[in-house]
Amino acid sequence: MFLPADNFILLSIINTKLRDEYSSLEELCAEESVSIEEIRNRLHGLGYDYSPEQNAFMRV
Repeated sequence: MFLPADNFILLSIINTKLRDEYSSLEELCAEESVSIEEIRNRLHGLGYDYSPEQNAFMRV
């Protein structure tokens, strides 16, 4: 999976994939061969953290 440079676009893509295709962030990262740490760090920089209950990145 290509990770876009724009973090807001990344947020949109990740949350859409979590909603439509994957049951967890771990599953998404494993299937798409992307770094969970990179996604968490980049989206945390926008003020978003992953909520397993919501299976989405939510504003903190």
